[in-house]
Amino acid sequence: MKYKIIPTLISKNQNELDDLINKYEKHFNYFQVDIMDGKFVKNKSNWFKFKLPQNLKYEAHLMINNPEEWIKENYNQFDVLIVNFEKVKKPLELIKFVKSKNKKFGFALNPETPIMLVLPYLKYLDHILILTVHPGMYGARFLIKTLNKIESLRMNYKGNIEVDGHINPKTIKLCKNNGANLFAIGSFLKKSKDMKKSIKEINNALR
Repeated sequence: MKYKIIPTLISKNQNELDDLINKYEKHFNYFQVDIMDGKFVKNKSNWFKFKLPQNLKYEAHLMINNPEEWIKENYNQFDVLIVNFEKVKKPLELIKFVKSKNKKFGFALNPETPIMLVLPYLKYLDHILILTVHPGMYGARFLIKTLNKIESLRMNYKGNIEVDGHINPKTIKLCKNNGANLFAIGSFLKKSKDMKKSIKEINNALR
């Protein structure tokens, strides 16, 4: 199974977004763009008309109300669209729309959301994201209980399992050992003063 480190992009305006991409693009070519509307979660992120450099690749993680409307207007900038399952009104219709645009699709699950709710849709999904913290807070505490969810999901699903929330060299190993293969990393990389060293620490933890 291939493992991938995915830097997360959380920003309030285009300048902040550009600065983050500039910080990371020497080391990465694939990013997670966190979309927060300040309603589904307390904070806002990338809740503006942003532009992304098209020489790089992106997935969008939508933590918003009415994700269907946002996707119809913004899907073209992304390779993968990931939506928090809790806010999807008609899952199959949304999956069908995204797939019709030749994009990959996944659901994200909050820590308290049971896996059983998405089991009927597994065969349609390219991707499932497990939030290992309560969503919307940068640097929040890692929730150990989510490891059981990752393990249970891997028993039923062969596709990509991504984890997102307080991922660092210690927690990434725990997630990997329970079945995750994609790792969205925010504050650990954003706060790094030596990016090469931080990436090496992460890669060593995945061995």
